[in-house]
Amino acid sequence: MNVRDVMTSNPRTVSPGDSIQVAARIMREEDTGVVPIVENGKTVGIITDRDIVIRAIADGSGCDRPVREIATNDLVFVKPDASTKDAEKLMSERQVRRLPVVEGDRLVGIISLGDIAVKEGRDSRTGDTLESISEGVKKH
Repeated sequence: MNVRDVMTSNPRTVSPGDSIQVAARIMREEDTGVVPIVENGKTVGIITDRDIVIRAIADGSGCDRPVREIATNDLVFVKPDASTKDAEKLMSERQVRRLPVVEGDRLVGIISLGDIAVKEGRDSRTGDTLESISEGVKKH
C-alpha cells in the first residue's frame, strides 16, 4: 500500500509567526497531535502536542510566543507514492511517529503510525515500528 492511500490529506497548517495557542486550537479542532508549519508554500517545521507541553508549558512560557520558537525543524519527508513499509522504516530510523508527505516542495498530507495501523491493519509491523521508535525513551 502507498502512503497516499492512508495519509491525512491537506492538513491544516500554521505559519512560523503564528502563536503556539493558534496551533493548539487547530490540534483541538482537528483532533490531531501535529500541525505542519508552512512558509511561502514550503514546509519548514512541525509543531506537536509534545513540543507545546515540553518546550512551552513546562518552561512556564506563554502560549502567545510564535511556533517557530518551539517547533521541530529537523524534518524528514516522505513522498505520497512511497510504500507504507518505507514510511514505517523512516519513522523507525528517525524515531518519529508522524511524517509530512510532500510532492515536489508542496505539503500534501501527514502520515502517522496510527494511520498505517488503522487503515492498513498491520498490527504486527506497526508494533515493531513503535517499539523501534520508542527505544530511546527513558524507563523509570
